[in-house]
Amino acid sequence: MSFLDYAPAPESRSVLALREEYGLFIDGAWVPGRGEPFQTISPADESVIARVASGNEADVADAVAAARRAYERVWSKMSGRDRGKYLFRIARLIQERSRELAVAESLDNGKPIKESRDVDVPLVASWFFSYAGWADKLDYAGLGASPKALGVAGQIIPWNFPLLMLAWKIAPALAAGNTVVLKPAETTPLTALLFADIVRQAELPPGVVNIVTGAGETGAALVEHPDVDKIAFTGSTEVGRRIARTVAGTHKRLTLELGGKAANIVFDDAPIDQAVEGIVNGIFFNQGHVCCAGSRLLVQESIHDEVVERLKARLATLRLGDPLDKNTDIGAINSREQLERIRELSDVGVAEGAERWSAPCELPEAGFWFAPTVFTGVETSHRIAREEVFGPVLSVMSFRTSKEAVAKANNTPYGLSAGIWSEKGSRILAVADALRAGVVWANTFNRFDPTSPFGGYRESGFGREGGRHGLAAYLTPAGASTGRAASARRTASTSRRKGSAK
Repeated sequence: MSFLDYAPAPESRSVLALREEYGLFIDGAWVPGRGEPFQTISPADESVIARVASGNEADVADAVAAARRAYERVWSKMSGRDRGKYLFRIARLIQERSRELAVAESLDNGKPIKESRDVDVPLVASWFFSYAGWADKLDYAGLGASPKALGVAGQIIPWNFPLLMLAWKIAPALAAGNTVVLKPAETTPLTALLFADIVRQAELPPGVVNIVTGAGETGAALVEHPDVDKIAFTGSTEVGRRIARTVAGTHKRLTLELGGKAANIVFDDAPIDQAVEGIVNGIFFNQGHVCCAGSRLLVQESIHDEVVERLKARLATLRLGDPLDKNTDIGAINSREQLERIRELSDVGVAEGAERWSAPCELPEAGFWFAPTVFTGVETSHRIAREEVFGPVLSVMSFRTSKEAVAKANNTPYGLSAGIWSEKGSRILAVADALRAGVVWANTFNRFDPTSPFGGYRESGFGREGGRHGLAAYLTPAGASTGRAASARRTASTSRRKGSAK
């Protein structure tokens, strides 16, 4: 150990009062699941955190029925002002319990505690605060006076930002007057289950928020349930396609936030030190488990070698290890399955001719770990340049002109995000206008705000979350039929026609 090394500074797990077993949260109460229970583990050392219930079709039906009752009897009849009070209360409780939630998130997900503490949890509170303010202002959401809620929203969230994605889904849905059935990812259910306690502490009416844990079958049952009016999904493009096929032709509204393969474009007039920090944040934040991660680095040819050299020097200073250590920069990969995919695609990158460099660091023996890795000499046809690795792996390519940079950035089936680094505002605006991406950051990366919409195009999904646009996804204009009412009328009309034919 040199004099420059940091002493371990672990966050205490004693702030968590965890149960050995968790049930399903339905109609304001904990109930046992009818499916086969599973264990949620810490990816840092593979230790068991808790045993979690698994919901089947009957459990999902119970949750949807509870959400429907709460919607028709309480939540849809409540004024926006009163709904906003509940959201404000939830936001304040999240702030009060922020340390507990941050520890739980890092323990269950594997991300560094300083990311959970300084980024995730503060943004979660901000999302609820922001939509609490919107709850009595729905007339200004862009859908005319007195827009109506859709009804029951089925929401499925991923494992990379469990609590933040929960906030992105639940906050606008409740503000708009909908009730919710949420299905968290099976590898990271812990903070959603702690949020259920916050819901009870906030005295939210029973049934307004229901949380059903389980694997893919549980999510499929939620998507297929006929009494769900809206499906909101964040996850892989493959699963998103299946969901889109399932809801096609039904009354259900749908928003999908799927994969990405973002380009981070660095021009020769960029502030290089600032750009290097942005590159590191763009791809190695949360171990690269970010759908909008800047996993493709495009550097202007004249500064390519200098940027790569400085980037490697910076990566050599990153600390990989215990997610609960406040000094840790790179935590654990979320699951063994994801680690195997990262390894597979990295091996493919070498086989296809790219040059691999990994940061010098010692990987712990237990748990799931992968060193920050950079590939140079990457071609646009390589799989690591086209497929979403979803890990701490960066593909570096060069370009000569702005036109070439745009062509390479757009050479992807995805369209979620991009970054531009330049001192020229005119260049930033021109390039941003030519990029086919839902979000474009200028001289920064991975910055989120509850007032700003987020979403993509093509295989990155459709619909927007955040801001007024995210609120509109849970509303229908006044005078328009909700999906469920329109579906009921279509069914009745079809029955009458069949009766006449007879």
